[in-house]
Amino acid sequence: MTSELRSELLQLLRTQAYREGDFTLSSGQKSSYYINCKPVTLSARGALLVGRLLLAELPPSTQAVAGLTLGADPIVTAVSVVSAYEYPPAAQLPALIIRKETKSHGTRAYIEGPVLPAGTEIAVLEDVVTTGGSALKAVERLREAGYGVKLVLGIVDRDCGGQELFANHGLDFKALFTIGEFQTR
Repeated sequence: MTSELRSELLQLLRTQAYREGDFTLSSGQKSSYYINCKPVTLSARGALLVGRLLLAELPPSTQAVAGLTLGADPIVTAVSVVSAYEYPPAAQLPALIIRKETKSHGTRAYIEGPVLPAGTEIAVLEDVVTTGGSALKAVERLREAGYGVKLVLGIVDRDCGGQELFANHGLDFKALFTIGEFQTR
């Protein structure tokens, strides 16, 4: 079943998220291709597939999921909602959204979502990992808030240094797909 869901998600991403051309990435790097997962992660079927597949990759010790806005917003929400269907109430995973900049009013919070106890083990989710800088920013904000982060889980790994960056910060990294799986189809 998981392999069927994985194949379906890869096909959606390949047809709706992957584009070839001349692009500048958020890291500043130039690229001959671009992957924008939002058309898939913001669709009903895509969100369900992402939620189910990423949830299946999380270690049992995971207590919440989080990610840097905007790419991770639909992903963490999908995983959280799917956990509500697949887990008993005590094991369901809340979602946190990490702002890029502090909120300019009210509480001036970086982290949106339920307040969780210090030490809560949180997995950081990401759509596309290039250098890993965006996910690492989320990890740093979560750690500064007292949460435990050991894993970054992505949809696509562009194989451009993210894995190495995460390892240097004591993080495990997994992705559902590598860029090679896009470019060989």
